[in-house]
Amino acid sequence: MKLLFDENLSFKLCKRLEDIYPDSTHVSFVGLQNVNDFVIWQYAKDEGFVIVSQDSDFNDLSVLKGFPPYVVWVKSGNTRVSDIERLLRTHSIRLREFLDNESLGLIELE
Repeated sequence: MKLLFDENLSFKLCKRLEDIYPDSTHVSFVGLQNVNDFVIWQYAKDEGFVIVSQDSDFNDLSVLKGFPPYVVWVKSGNTRVSDIERLLRTHSIRLREFLDNESLGLIELE
């Protein structure tokens, strides 16, 4: 599972989670900082990424455009990088099951 971390999440998550989410990246690493969310959406769709964001806009795009790309909406508010890392590690099996379920395009994690 390749994750694409949105601007509102730290780029440090890529390195910290590479053991369970290899080939993940951050929008800033692929030249997508300060762009419209739809551009990120299209990139994720074209390149097979799952978008991870704290932004509700990707929820709206999921409803409007369908999926893929799949979206992980982290709803824990402003928190430390280690807390987001722990959340994504704790829910790694749940996330894989989510991707296997072809009727869901978004999952919320708190």
